[in-house]
Amino acid sequence: MTHKQSNCSIVSLGEVLWDLFPDGSRFGGASANFACHAAMQGGHATMISAVGMDELGDEALRILACLGVDTSLIHRINNAATGTVGVTIDALGKPSFVIHPDAAWDRIEWSPEFESVLARANAVYFGTLGQRCTRSRNTIRHALEIAKVNGVRRVLDVNLRAPFFDDAMIRDSVGLASILKLSDDEFPLVAKACGIDERLSQEDALRSLLIYFELELVAMTRGAQGALLVTADETIDQPGFEVVVSDTVGAGDAFTAALTVGVCSGASLRSVAKIACRVASSACEYSGAIPT
Repeated sequence: MTHKQSNCSIVSLGEVLWDLFPDGSRFGGASANFACHAAMQGGHATMISAVGMDELGDEALRILACLGVDTSLIHRINNAATGTVGVTIDALGKPSFVIHPDAAWDRIEWSPEFESVLARANAVYFGTLGQRCTRSRNTIRHALEIAKVNGVRRVLDVNLRAPFFDDAMIRDSVGLASILKLSDDEFPLVAKACGIDERLSQEDALRSLLIYFELELVAMTRGAQGALLVTADETIDQPGFEVVVSDTVGAGDAFTAALTVGVCSGASLRSVAKIACRVASSACEYSGAIPT
């Protein structure tokens, strides 16, 4: 299930990397996965990142281009390797990660050529992991400032990977966003970081985040149980779809991509919720973050 072909122009800021599974390496990184799924959903996706001058960098650029992502703003650098992450999968298909340090995506340098692309976009995506190092964090936040000035939606997908976050990182990131997506696993950490009363129901807590940070939309995924979407006017409790799970890697990225394309296309919140949950469920049926 996808949105109709969209003129939605989306910029994805952050990590391009390879997930090293026990049975081999697979292309990944939340920002790269998001860009691929946004393109697959009919959006025009451009990636701002960095890869090394190595075979993994070559292959990452090839895969992104093959899936319709504009790679012209991905820089190649020779003083750091393309990022890698060790992945193990538990009996329920849930992944655990060991994210290797000093990767190319930690060194995304600001370039003046980014500015016009950001100013013309319908949405700019970012996560928390991509900000783990100062250089990339500064670049991402400068990009978000330009997006905000130009009235461009800023979509934060919280991706908390220990030890690369703290309360200030979460709070600052939510403050830079206009749309927030998080999972029910991440919800307690985000609520704590943002000073939300832990006694509130999930819906009331999400609404508190919406009001306090002046957000357009908050979406919380709940695995097989679907998602809860909250705006100033609506709450949508969307059930999940039954599928045979291979693994859940990239399902959240697929959800956020479908959500972003749907919102930018002007679809109803109910339609957006249903399509985003359907797309996320479909992503669980294959191994890895994107279809081979």
